[in-house]
Amino acid sequence: MTDAPIKHAVVIGAGPAGLMAAEVMAEAGLKVTLCEAKPSAGRKFLMAGKSGLNLTKDEAFTPFMAALTDAAAPLAPIIRDFDSKAVQDWARGLNQEVFTGSTGRVFPKAMKASPLLRAWMGRLGALGVELRTRWSWQGWQGDALTFDTPMGPQQITADATVLALGGASWSRLGATGAWADILQAKGIKIAPFAPSNAGLMVEWSPHMAKHFGAPLKGVAWAAGPYASRGEATLSLRGLEGGGIYTVSRGIREGHALTLDLLPDMTVPEITARLSKPRGKASLANHLRKTLKLSPAQIALVQEMARPLPNTLRATARLLKALPVQHAGLRPIDEAISTAGGIAFGALDQGLMLRDLPGVFAAGEMLDWEAPTGGYLISVSLATGRWAGLQAVKRLRATDL
Repeated sequence: MTDAPIKHAVVIGAGPAGLMAAEVMAEAGLKVTLCEAKPSAGRKFLMAGKSGLNLTKDEAFTPFMAALTDAAAPLAPIIRDFDSKAVQDWARGLNQEVFTGSTGRVFPKAMKASPLLRAWMGRLGALGVELRTRWSWQGWQGDALTFDTPMGPQQITADATVLALGGASWSRLGATGAWADILQAKGIKIAPFAPSNAGLMVEWSPHMAKHFGAPLKGVAWAAGPYASRGEATLSLRGLEGGGIYTVSRGIREGHALTLDLLPDMTVPEITARLSKPRGKASLANHLRKTLKLSPAQIALVQEMARPLPNTLRATARLLKALPVQHAGLRPIDEAISTAGGIAFGALDQGLMLRDLPGVFAAGEMLDWEAPTGGYLISVSLATGRWAGLQAVKRLRATDL
């Protein structure tokens, strides 16, 4: 009796999801070819690490899943199998020590992505994973995967394929969303792409120019059912920062955006402070002295709500729910991530496309979204791992 031939798996896309799928399949003994359209692996991963690589969120399963909203149910078994603790253990296994910040966000001690990526690529190389860069996937010709490459058109026939091509933001880093047309032509249901974790466009008056670059700290944002207690920064083009990103879905859905400048104070408390003698002080100075509002916060109030209310209580209510006028979210290519992608109904529980047996999908290709704060990379890793393991399971079943 001879041993069964080694199965060949192809992973398309060398971001976190694709690298994780390649890792688990190579560990299982498959021959793995990893194809990436850009000249090197992990380009968006490296970009994410420029301001500190936020790998995951160190919190219990239930609140973690609550951040995934609509996708919580289909993703639950996947995240349970590779949760925040598992992500941290995995990073330590690559000799990357991690730490948890005050908000529960987990970072490598090196903060950058490059040391982790180097260690990861070294592990994949030791496992025999073959990386082919500048290989741009074009779909299928018969049963063969087809690619545009520097050597001209190339084809690969795979026993299992994991698609991990990302969403549709930051196209210069490789996530173009062009794969959606390929899959739709095969009858796969794709939810339309939309910006997620995106900045806000605001058409400022000239008076705001001197405040560009100023942070809005200690504030809270709300847009429909989405709320955030987070910082944002005034910029030439509008508002940027975690506070805005977290409520960007509500803005995208058409809910009004409001800003609570004093989330730790009630309207009566604010009114009482404003009732202190003002003397000859301007309103701006009175707000600064009595409520400790920054010049940027005061300017924003005047920008959005001039003329201000005549009564102190109405002013207090305004400061607790300042309407923010805007021109919508930044374009999708400037968003940190995207909503939309392959509908979960088009996938089985193993993340295999129901209409394309042997083809799995992972990462931002799937129709889910989450706020920044560690969820994006964590879920991408978990889905890549799950797709890879399920591909191995399917191939082993065919050998029986």
